[in-house]
Amino acid sequence: MHRRFLATGLVVLTAAFLSFSVQSIQSQDTEKRVISLKVVLPQADAKLTVNGKAKKGEGEERKLRVAVDKGKDIIVSTTWEPNNYTKITRTKKVAFKDKEVEVDLTTADPKMKDEIVVIYVPTPDDVVDAMCKMAKVTKDDVVYDLGCGDGRIVIAAVGKFGAKHGVGIDLDPERVKDSKENAKKHKLTDQQIEFREGNVLKIDDLSKATVVMLYMGEDINLRLRPILQKTLKPGSRIVSHRFTMGNWKPDKTETVNSTAGYECLVHLWTIKKKE
Repeated sequence: MHRRFLATGLVVLTAAFLSFSVQSIQSQDTEKRVISLKVVLPQADAKLTVNGKAKKGEGEERKLRVAVDKGKDIIVSTTWEPNNYTKITRTKKVAFKDKEVEVDLTTADPKMKDEIVVIYVPTPDDVVDAMCKMAKVTKDDVVYDLGCGDGRIVIAAVGKFGAKHGVGIDLDPERVKDSKENAKKHKLTDQQIEFREGNVLKIDDLSKATVVMLYMGEDINLRLRPILQKTLKPGSRIVSHRFTMGNWKPDKTETVNSTAGYECLVHLWTIKKKE
């Protein structure tokens, strides 16, 4: 009798457990939905992730079916390289829909800024000199180098051309470390020159600059353009090695036959008085 009771109890418990498991799975299933996702990408070889999971595919327009959490936003990201020195990651958050979701990643979401990484390529020393000469750097200038690398441009601007102060900003802490060490080698003081880690698109004191030096790529230049135009005072000069700023035509362009073995273009813009 005792054994029969145990067996009966075991059957009841097993049935209850199976019932609970089925209900649990059904509950989980109701939380997931398989939807059709259409994504438009900046370029055909861009990488795509949905809710943190990589999705295979090629082409600027991709259609796929994905399982997503019902009622939750869908996070879609893409990473691409518009050239061999720039990597951009763009993310958008889109609302859940029962059947189809379309995401256009060719334009950025103002609420979710692009992440941009530019590899370090040093500017040849003779091009550095040409940039300082084009900007007409003097003892009255405060020179900012956005994406300063090893600091050579602001070091030349202060140490060789006599600028009263230089500021170098770079996203990579190792480059900032290199810049500080190079400044010490040139016997420049902290009062003369400053290097710091930071995002060149988020500079609080850029209005202090009278000269801004760039070697960052077209994508960064286009993002910097409205910031520079809004922030810099009239008469401030912007000099870019190689890269332009869309339809904002430079006031002057020169070709430097660099000792590095190739020709380099140097562009100049001057901030005009606002009408």
